[in-house]
Amino acid sequence: MLVRFGYVAMSVLVENCSPSRTMTYTSYCKIDDREAAIRKLERLSEENLTNTLRLLKHNRAHHIELYRCSSKLIPLATHEALADWDPFIALKEPFAAIGAYANEHGMRLSFHPDHFTVLSTPREDVLHNSIRDLGHHLRMLEAMGLDARAKNNIHIGGAYGNKKAAAERFKANFKLLSEPIKQRLTLENDDKTFTAAETLEVCEQLQVPMVLDIHHHWVNHEGEQLTALWPRILKTWDTAYAQADVPADDPLPPKIHVSSPKSEKDIRGHADYVDVKPLLAFLRDIAPYTNRLDVMIEAKKKDDALFKLMHDLTQYEGEGVSLVSPASVSIQS
Repeated sequence: MLVRFGYVAMSVLVENCSPSRTMTYTSYCKIDDREAAIRKLERLSEENLTNTLRLLKHNRAHHIELYRCSSKLIPLATHEALADWDPFIALKEPFAAIGAYANEHGMRLSFHPDHFTVLSTPREDVLHNSIRDLGHHLRMLEAMGLDARAKNNIHIGGAYGNKKAAAERFKANFKLLSEPIKQRLTLENDDKTFTAAETLEVCEQLQVPMVLDIHHHWVNHEGEQLTALWPRILKTWDTAYAQADVPADDPLPPKIHVSSPKSEKDIRGHADYVDVKPLLAFLRDIAPYTNRLDVMIEAKKKDDALFKLMHDLTQYEGEGVSLVSPASVSIQS
């Protein structure tokens, strides 16, 4: 099984390269000239996009082919007071440059809209804002020129006192989405509410790929074994992929998330680095069923955590682990 590793949004090693510089609406309102305020937002956005491209070049230098973009590339992009502002006109070239570079070098990019994007909500205003946010993320991917293999990953959301009803509401609201938004979505199990088994059931019914978070499973489960669920999780990628408008000769590998508990007292928080032993045990368990796998590292130390994990994995060379590149390994089944 070929396993590629990636990281989330920020680098702790590349200096002065934040892709998430922002401006509050309060600060925006302090600029008397609205046109000048808009230009400032666009300058911040362009800087974020330029830094994203810098990070992709950093990634290529280290053979990292998996990367989650910051959702904060465009400050105030979905604020209701700026509904008449179309930032994509001014940002067409930097968005296109990111996508062109990713496509040229075979990089898999994604987004993870924040926890305010919730389709299980009983509130119409929250649902409206969530759909608008998903539309914004779709537009960013389209502006990059990335096809439907580039995904937006979300959780099912809160239970609101009745988990079964919340799941049914999620499925009903999912059906309200446009087809382009649906094709971009993946669902992830969370650490408090919807377990891997429950998330998988929704994915199967909606034909949406499931992103398994193994840390979330460790802290939120009902006794299910991941090795038993894994063949079904794989099928969600096959089913959804068959429906997507993407090249038939280049299917997506399934993706998982990995992190380690911050401490015994804070088992849900993310540690700086990833403990190699439980991850390797899981990879060995699923290797007989899987040819390729992408692993998104959600550790606090970002790319440094990736490099440390790769170093730790090399300690198992000769024990079924082979280094393929500075950011990928082969796991023997």
